[in-house]
Amino acid sequence: MTLVIMAAGMGSRFGGLKQIEPVGPSGEIIIDYSIYDAINAGFDKVVFIIKEENYELFKEIIGDKISSKVAVEYVFQKNDNIKEITGLNIERQKPFGTAHAILCCKDVVKENFAIINSDDFYGRDAYFKMAEFLKNNHDLNAYAMVGYHLKNTTSKNGAVKRGVCETINNELSSLIESSIAEIDGKFIATPLSGAESFELDADALVSMNMFGFTPKIFEYLENRLKSFVVENENNLEKCEYLIPEIVCEQVKNHEVKVKVLSTTSVWHGITYREDKEELVEAINNLVKSGEYPSKI
Repeated sequence: MTLVIMAAGMGSRFGGLKQIEPVGPSGEIIIDYSIYDAINAGFDKVVFIIKEENYELFKEIIGDKISSKVAVEYVFQKNDNIKEITGLNIERQKPFGTAHAILCCKDVVKENFAIINSDDFYGRDAYFKMAEFLKNNHDLNAYAMVGYHLKNTTSKNGAVKRGVCETINNELSSLIESSIAEIDGKFIATPLSGAESFELDADALVSMNMFGFTPKIFEYLENRLKSFVVENENNLEKCEYLIPEIVCEQVKNHEVKVKVLSTTSVWHGITYREDKEELVEAINNLVKSGEYPSKI
């Protein structure tokens, strides 16, 4: 099993970026805990999606630390393959989106795999639930998504972006990307599409972009990119080819089934600068309880 970590959003010098903020008692960063949990859950390869100019620095700061524990691959998210696939030369500095990032992995990922963001602390239970699915999944058209209880993913310091899940028999039926804020004791979701806001229960399931895929998704991503570029020909500087939207398209077209794996894990991250203190405290408590060693 492979864990794909989307880290192309990291800056060229990592300076001041939340992805490398020390949060553990021995200076660990969030990615350290993600990889530690993944290895313990049975993942045996890690693929980092990064910017090419960050390779040497990323390898020194992160990759070399884990290369003796797990197989490591690096993939550069560049627009070269967009021209190869669509025939268009797209000039833009910003990465083309998470679906494009995953497509960039097709030459190094030939097995079932999971994807995560580099700056989210997903929690141990999430990795074990995903690993169990990937190890036992032999259906190329079956995916998985870890679903978090909303109350376990919020920030006291402001709104957060989450995918609100609708399910039928524990399978994903729709995903509404939303900005969610707690207002007067109620959780209010405002869809990023501009649709009307709605109230959510504290235990509603939301997505944190932790998906499990089979290699067949690469074929769909490549074919869909061609029509996506045509559809956005007047917005190629800003449009984003996003994995949650692609997954929802496949579900809507009855091409795949996505099992929603409900987790008891509590998300932690640094959406706001003020979140760091809470994250550090949470990790210290997990260390005290024995879930993590004091030094990874």
